[in-house]
Amino acid sequence: MNPQPASMKPVPARPVSSVVRATAVAAPVLVAAGSAASFLHMQTGLAVSLRWIGFGLFFPFAVRRRSLLLWTFFAMAAGAGLGLDAPHFAVSIRFLGDLFLRLVRMIIAPLIFGGIVTGIAGHGELRGVGRVGLKALIFFEAVTTFGLLLGLIAINLSRAGVGVVLPAAAVASAPAANAEGWQQILLNIFPENIAQAVAQNQVLQVAVFALLFGIALATLPAPRRAPLVDMLQSLTETMFRMTRIVMYMAPMAAGAALAYTVGSMGVGTLLPLMKLVVTYYAALAVFLLLGLAPILLLARIPLRAFILAVAEPAAIGFATTTSEAALPLAMERMEAFGVPRWIVSFVIPTGYSFNMTGSSLYLSMAAIFAAQAAGIHLSLTEQCMMFATLLLTSKGVAGVPRAVLVILLGTASSFHIPAVAVLLLLGVDTLIDMGRASMNVVGNCMASVVVAQWEGELKLSDRVG
Repeated sequence: MNPQPASMKPVPARPVSSVVRATAVAAPVLVAAGSAASFLHMQTGLAVSLRWIGFGLFFPFAVRRRSLLLWTFFAMAAGAGLGLDAPHFAVSIRFLGDLFLRLVRMIIAPLIFGGIVTGIAGHGELRGVGRVGLKALIFFEAVTTFGLLLGLIAINLSRAGVGVVLPAAAVASAPAANAEGWQQILLNIFPENIAQAVAQNQVLQVAVFALLFGIALATLPAPRRAPLVDMLQSLTETMFRMTRIVMYMAPMAAGAALAYTVGSMGVGTLLPLMKLVVTYYAALAVFLLLGLAPILLLARIPLRAFILAVAEPAAIGFATTTSEAALPLAMERMEAFGVPRWIVSFVIPTGYSFNMTGSSLYLSMAAIFAAQAAGIHLSLTEQCMMFATLLLTSKGVAGVPRAVLVILLGTASSFHIPAVAVLLLLGVDTLIDMGRASMNVVGNCMASVVVAQWEGELKLSDRVG
């Protein structure tokens, strides 16, 4: 029998005294007051003191709660404060976030390989692989199409690009972003060297190799495949345990990443583009309420339990601006939620190359924003043509470096929008990338749950149900 996965069970919280609870309530007020004082150009010393007294008051409450999610958000808030008050120091601690990403990438390949192979060879799920893959792709395509449409509506309502002045400095050369043909995209799915795929962290290539390896192993007689299956099951369990160890560093990495973002970019330089940021996150909230939540309800998946399961992986993706950082924890949480390991190990890594849940909402929004900033009025017919163009060009390029920039520059040239208007978006790309990354994590997790429910394989544990 396959042993149960080692899930990250929450540690019981210590009793919280009334004094600690009272200081925890006062802390956000002080932080907000300090932030408001900074924006109103009041005494710098007063603003800094209010913020850090607030952080200090909240710290005992966070320690007693022993919640990874709470620690992560506390570290993000403190990191933003550090970037605001000590930008040079904040920039210097970026290595903590990079160190965390290295540790996560170290886990990904063996975790995916062991999970897929043991799922296929150890549980006889050979026939279900094709069905699961097809259903996952249908889910990703339907959700991303809805995201493109919602982004188009949102930017037309807010008109965030109207009145934006294109800076002359932005005409500088664009980052290298070469679009690839469909033949090359198809070739990139299959590894020519598995060691190179692992070294370059090509998630889909590792998954394809594991899929083929699992199928080959499943065709061997039971006595011949049993030793290798047992070894890979032990490997997978070990990698889940290692995930638990690495995730203790997640709050510190999240704080360092946000400190670097605020410290290096500043706040004043982003104000002209903040309307676009607000539009994006407002549309993201609508996307969650009108797009994803109804799907969960129709699939009869407990909404509150799913939110609790996905909250920590999404928070890590948000803080680090990369959904890859949350992959191991997302896989573990979905397995603890009740999704079989072989479905988790196949659907979530596939999503990292085919899912653009978070990016789709931004693509149509950014394209229309660039046109508005350039003073180009697009008729309803032209916007429908742009939507159709994005619908085709956005599929299957999630694994391409700078995929969003590739698509936007290609679409802009098709509609005679100057590239400088697209490059202007790089000023807030990090802020928006936080939402894109967290939404991609949610989309990948949700796909694994919905597909498992379609397959009749979702087995909610007692504490989830």
